[in-house]
Amino acid sequence: MVELTPEKRWDYLDRLVKKVIRIKKRKLSLKDAIGDLTIRPLTGIPIALGILFSIWMFFGTFAGFFTDGFMVPLFDEHYLPWIQEAFPAEPAWLYALLVGTPGADNCFEAFGVLTTGLFVPFGVVLWAIIPLYLAIALLEDIGYLPRLAVLIDNVLHKIGLHGFAIVPTVLSFGCNIPGVTAARILETKKERFMMMVILAIFIPCGAQIGIMEETIAGEYGDWLMFAIIGYLLLGYFITGWVLNRIIPGKSPEILIDIPPYQKPTWKNLMMKTWMRVKCFLVHAVPFVILGSLLVNILYIVGIDNGNLTLVEFEETDKSIMGRISMVFEPILSGWFGVPKETILPLVTAFLRKDLAIAQLSVIEMSMYQLFTSVVLVSIYFPCVATFMMLWKELGFIGSLKSILILLIVTFVFGGLLHGLWILMGVA
Repeated sequence: MVELTPEKRWDYLDRLVKKVIRIKKRKLSLKDAIGDLTIRPLTGIPIALGILFSIWMFFGTFAGFFTDGFMVPLFDEHYLPWIQEAFPAEPAWLYALLVGTPGADNCFEAFGVLTTGLFVPFGVVLWAIIPLYLAIALLEDIGYLPRLAVLIDNVLHKIGLHGFAIVPTVLSFGCNIPGVTAARILETKKERFMMMVILAIFIPCGAQIGIMEETIAGEYGDWLMFAIIGYLLLGYFITGWVLNRIIPGKSPEILIDIPPYQKPTWKNLMMKTWMRVKCFLVHAVPFVILGSLLVNILYIVGIDNGNLTLVEFEETDKSIMGRISMVFEPILSGWFGVPKETILPLVTAFLRKDLAIAQLSVIEMSMYQLFTSVVLVSIYFPCVATFMMLWKELGFIGSLKSILILLIVTFVFGGLLHGLWILMGVA
């Protein structure tokens, strides 16, 4: 038997292929043509931007129609006056816990368990996440996400990830929990750790985006909300770039099957959307209610000579929350340049970031302080449900590493914003 060199083997294979395979000119179908257009950078990037803009318009129109058109009048004009009149005014501490601020004219600013605790999830967030979940399900079903992964692969490789990392990123804009779970599909331990950490820090969930649309965009316009999200995405890439250089390991090349475009089925879209909405109702709503209860307890309970006491509604500086605010004021005001009252949303954000954004919107501060405060609420710590998922996926040591990274990122990116406002002369 004659031993062939590698070059001769390939020559032999080429001759064999020519004998057994006949290559015909492929006739492109409409689906093939669209598939090629969406995967080439020159045409695919504008198409991707157009898709994102369409999703945003659908999101804003849907959420605004139901929230402003139905839920706000229902809660503020009918439900709130009814519960304020029907609920006993005494004892005052129970009224403060469950109904909230006496004389509040809207559920958003009442901050009671039965007012804000119900209005935030059912009056605002629900109508924001439905269009987002529906859009994500549509992109999954038609086969667009694999093409988006290929399109963005070169960019994500710069930060040590391959293109399929866009899938958990997109899912995290609906909810961080399925986003962290979807990071399991990445091939190496390094990729999975990086992906989960930067998702938990920088990607705002649909509930948070919905409240931002209702409060920040409603007050200052969409541009401020886009600026905040843009700053978070900048942090996503910068932190990923740094982690890629300090965490050992390599990122493999992308190997992904790109299915043909297909027509989505209405039943499948509804099933996926309902499953994700149901997850929000089961897992998120209790945390919103718990967050409202916890915050109100911290506001009406004080410590006097080592004993717990009830604090009058007008004397919140003597409460536990008031004392916590005074302890953290040097850091909040000195390093981040935000009011000490921001400590309340930061405490709440551990349970639910959407409720924390709602609390930020009623604190008196400048637009630049609001920008910094929203960024801090977004990055300083994941909500408790996401943190538990990180703990499950990364283990004890991995979770400690993620917390260390999180603390460093918070001080760096929060401090950079304060420095920027000082340079601009607006701090």
